[in-house]
Amino acid sequence: MRKSTIRTNPVHRIPCKACDLVPRLPLIFKNTRFTLRTGTPTIHPHSLARLMLFTTCSTKNNLGEPMSFEEISLFILLLCAAGLIAGITAGLFGNGGGFVVVPALLAVFPFLHSASDEMMRVAVGTSLASIVISSARSVQAHSKRGAVDFKVLRDWSIWIVLGVGAGLYIASFTDSKSLIYVFAGGVLLYSIYFLFPNLFDGLKGKLEMPTGFARASLASFLGGFSSLLGIGGGTITVMTMVLCNRPAHQAVATASGIGFLIGLPGAIGFLLMGLGAPDLPIGSIGYINVPALIAISIFSIISAPIGARWAHSLNELHLKRLFGVYLIAVSMAMFAKA
Repeated sequence: MRKSTIRTNPVHRIPCKACDLVPRLPLIFKNTRFTLRTGTPTIHPHSLARLMLFTTCSTKNNLGEPMSFEEISLFILLLCAAGLIAGITAGLFGNGGGFVVVPALLAVFPFLHSASDEMMRVAVGTSLASIVISSARSVQAHSKRGAVDFKVLRDWSIWIVLGVGAGLYIASFTDSKSLIYVFAGGVLLYSIYFLFPNLFDGLKGKLEMPTGFARASLASFLGGFSSLLGIGGGTITVMTMVLCNRPAHQAVATASGIGFLIGLPGAIGFLLMGLGAPDLPIGSIGYINVPALIAISIFSIISAPIGARWAHSLNELHLKRLFGVYLIAVSMAMFAKA
């Protein structure tokens, strides 16, 4: 009888179930193979599993021991779930999904690494990088409906980028605990809008889209504050456009583009800022964690069009209030973590 063997992980030189599983994944999915078509390249489950297992099977947990197959599976599952939810919220509310991604990353990074002062920066940097992907996909989905106001994006872009630069400068010397407090406070502030979306209805029709100094100030603040939190700035954008008598679906669609304008320079800044930084989670380039970015980006690409469709069909008021409750829970958890 042929004796079964388990492949040895070349990094740790120990039996590794994950490495043994990779060559057999096509057989595992032989009868369940399916194709996901969302206007993006075809994705097969075994291809994604190969990629994620390859990037995580040689890692160690927070005790310094090689991660078990169960730990790797839970790590991948949590990241994929975060990506799905982030993509849906990006398409639904016009935000970049950072409200979901940052807390999720802070929850799963302990699987890869012991707690350090760099965790929050890696979570924010990875979130901004994922926002680039989810926002671009959301803009594509909304633009097919002619809902994106590209003039607003052009007029705000320079001020947003300058604001992001200021936010990156502040983040470079702010300690992790302070960044967590900023995130928790910012999330709690944003929850007010989602819980009471009609709070400013009395101002509707009385305001016009900001220009000149007002536009520069708002866009710069939006870029700086969002880059500190790792979010796409969609909430403030939507609120501003709706108060200025713009249609809600146009505001959500345009806010997705604002997320891209914040995410791209923000991600590049955190990547460069973290080069050479010690004590980062495995798989990180600067303050961007590549395995997390891959999982979140792939699944946010898949789910962003779903959120875009829901934005045009579901009860917006109920969805906002539900999301507001979620934000309060996240805020309380982050305050406790700090």
